[in-house]
Amino acid sequence: MLFDSHAHLDVPHFDEDRKELFKKIEESNVSFVVNPGVDLETSRNAIKLAQEYPWLYAAVGFYPQETRYMDDDMLVLIENLAKKDKVVAIGEIGLDYYWDRTPHDVQQYWFRKQLQLAIKLNLPVIIHDREAHGDIVQILYEEKVFENTKVLMHCYSGSASMAKELLKHGCYFSIAGPVTYGNNRKAKAVVEAIPLDHMCIETDSPYLTPLPFRGKRNDPTLVEHTARKIAELKGVSFEEVAEATCNTAKKIFGIK
Repeated sequence: MLFDSHAHLDVPHFDEDRKELFKKIEESNVSFVVNPGVDLETSRNAIKLAQEYPWLYAAVGFYPQETRYMDDDMLVLIENLAKKDKVVAIGEIGLDYYWDRTPHDVQQYWFRKQLQLAIKLNLPVIIHDREAHGDIVQILYEEKVFENTKVLMHCYSGSASMAKELLKHGCYFSIAGPVTYGNNRKAKAVVEAIPLDHMCIETDSPYLTPLPFRGKRNDPTLVEHTARKIAELKGVSFEEVAEATCNTAKKIFGIK
């Protein structure tokens, strides 16, 4: 039983064969997938798909680089979407300092607003953090997020020491395809530092395809390769990783 905690199945990459792919997922050992939005349109699309497929769930929110389009009316619309059936989180939200399309202060403002919304609605948050570790952690502390809701660090790219510090506050971490790339010492240290009861796995489909399919389009059926690499790094069975990470994701998102 595998749980892909983060896959963008509403994007155009899947328009030509979405129905065929979904049938493939249903025939695989993937039991659940969460599809996060990155803006208003994709949040709506994620909900629509989730309502059509019993194994698919949605999250709603504005990706950091898209927050330049946000205003108070948009935030109200996201709140209304978040109350719909099968929406299990606010996300993906956060900070991204790699790209320069949106000023940092704009990203931070709307990150705080969406965190506050998640706390108000008692929903977990899916955090996007790219080259913004310090500000992400500071804002999570200042907004008292750890005390009030569950935090999942999507495609975790921080250090093992940062993970250990965040674990003290009950944070959860999702591991993606890059863990399978070459002799990734940082990823090995991170996987060793995070217990399975605080770890999820994801594809971030259609991106970050794991080995041996790197360079091709990613999809939830390939999350197995990430799970197998984690099992190898931790010295445990694939079945143990699959069951534990599935249970962790179900706990975060309130899925039974």
